[in-house]
This record gives sequence, structure tokens and C-alpha cells, in this order.
Amino acid sequence: MRPGTVSVSDIKFVPTAVFPAIRRYRIFKEDIFISVAGTLGIVGKIPAELDGANLTENADRITNITCSQDYLLHVLMSPLIQNTIESLQTVGAQPKLALTRIRNFDIPLPPTKAEQEAIAEALSDTDALIESLEQLIAKKCQIKQGAMQELLYPKNEWVEKRLGNTATLKARIGWQGLTTAEYLESGDFYLVTGTDFKDSSIDWSNCHYVDESRYKQDKNIQLKKHDVLVTKDGTIGKVALITNLEKPATLNSGVFVIRPIEDAFYPDFFYYLLCSNLFAEFLGQLSAGSTINHLYQKDFVNFTYKTPATIDEQIFIAEILSNIDTEIAALEAKLAKARQIKQGMMQELLTGRIRLV
Repeated sequence: MRPGTVSVSDIKFVPTAVFPAIRRYRIFKEDIFISVAGTLGIVGKIPAELDGANLTENADRITNITCSQDYLLHVLMSPLIQNTIESLQTVGAQPKLALTRIRNFDIPLPPTKAEQEAIAEALSDTDALIESLEQLIAKKCQIKQGAMQELLYPKNEWVEKRLGNTATLKARIGWQGLTTAEYLESGDFYLVTGTDFKDSSIDWSNCHYVDESRYKQDKNIQLKKHDVLVTKDGTIGKVALITNLEKPATLNSGVFVIRPIEDAFYPDFFYYLLCSNLFAEFLGQLSAGSTINHLYQKDFVNFTYKTPATIDEQIFIAEILSNIDTEIAALEAKLAKARQIKQGMMQELLTGRIRLV
């Protein structure tokens, strides 16, 4: 099951001989299911093709619904009920949601079924928009993966290189170590740590700051546009590209900055190489079946890769992939906006502040 409905591809079956013993757990398309164990409060309708299917022991059904089924579904999925479920769940070996609790939920109910259905339709339209954006983003991500496999797969004429011979790797060295007491909540100089990596870029809104003396302490780790960053502690191998820099920024000790030596490669192209399976395979060979939590420079410099012979071709490949990333980012921004709109609609429509009469 998933919020709102059931994923048909995940359906499990039981032998015919078992059915008589479990038929009392059948659910029909007029009902709503709700998960009462494990992940609590997942609600949804049964698709018509699964009418009469059986529930698992982790879910119960709400039946004999006299209001609009779709309206009730949206109320149960709203923060109004989901926050209540979170506060009422029984904590133990496995969280439980008691049926007595479900029966006592306060449901805001417009007086007419017509208004209930109008509200449900408005929210369903927003859900449809959100789902279409999610599907489009997934498709674009698949396109990107295919493009990366095609564009970054080494060609016969490509040149093999070793990272240690073609780039400088810098990080904050030991004696420059920062204590958490030096992490500032505001300031003029960003401090980039491994926890600030998000979707292969830096989430500047999450960054701490350092004072000017710490920023100026080491010019080698003062960030610039097109710098490639790789985490070397904790979750190793996370990659980011500096595409914008609103304020001066420096690194903590857990991040490498990689810069080409004399145009040995185009940084954006190399960034995409590190995002590909090539780098993942390199890290896998380093671990050799064990869990490693540190990427040593003495190992990283031996990373070998291939590039087109000319910088122009590298730029061309990087721009194609960057354009796809830009499209994905724009769609994700639309998706975030659509989700915000739905939250606002639920707050207004499910509380009666705005009426659809």
C-alpha cells in the first residue's frame, strides 16, 4: 500500500485453500484502508480491479462510509489527522494504532455531500498535478542516467589519466582543525561540510559560517566557481559542483576540493565522471567488501579516468548534462510549489475557512 491507493505491482497472493480463513479481512472499493502497525496512518482506496482483496494484519478498513469517500480520504491524509496519529501511536517493539483511537478521530465535515465532493475534487486535482510532476521528474532522471552512460562511456580515442598527475586535492589540514564551537549561525564566510551536500550541490541555506581569520587561514581551500568537492569522511564519495557562490566559502577537514592542473580536464566534465558508476566502482574496489569511513588522499590520487582529448568536447558533454540538470531542478521547484499549494488548500478547505458551496 501507498498513500492514497495501492501499488498493484507490489500485490502478494495466497493459496486458494487459505481464502476461507481470511475472508473476513476483505476490503472493497467503497472502503478506506488505514495502516495500524509498522508505518502508521497510511490511508487509501482500493482500485476497482482489487475490489474484494484481503488486507494484511497491519491494516484495517473503514467501512459503511456515509460522507464522500474521497473527502474522508483527504481528511485522513491531512496533517489534521496525521499529526494526531503521530501523537497517539503506542510505542513498543512495533508502533500500533488502536482502533478505538481511530473511531474517536474528529472529522471536520461540510454539511452537504456536494460541498464535500467539491473539496475532494479540488484536492484531487492538486494531487494529479503533483503525481504528474513526480512522474516527469522520474522520467527526466532516467533520461539523465541514459545520457551519462552514453556520453561518459570511454571511447577509443579518449585519453587515460591519473588523478594525482592531473589535479590538486586540498582539504583543511589537521593543525587547522575547527571545533564545533567555531561554527557560527550567521556571518560573511561559509563553512562547507559533508552534511551540506544535497543533490550533488551545496545547500547553502544549511551551511554554518566561520570568522574571517579562519577563512583566510588557507587560500588552497577558499572555494571558487567550478570547484569539484568530494567528501572524504563519514559518508565518503559524495560529490558536489560549485555553480554559484554568493559569499566567500571555505572547507572543514572532511571535504576535498579538486582542481585541474593546467587544463588537464574541464571541471564540470570531471564532476559528472565522479557522479557516474566509474567513481562508485573505484570506491567499491577500495573497500573490498569492508565498510570504509575515510577516503585517503594516497588512495584517491590513484583514481584513473578517461576524457576526450580536447577541452571543447568535454565542455560540450558537460553542457548537455547540465541542461538536463537544469530541467530537473526547474521541475523539482514546481513540485515543491505544488506541494506547498496543496498544504495551503488543506488548511483552508478542511477547516471551513474557505467554503466551496
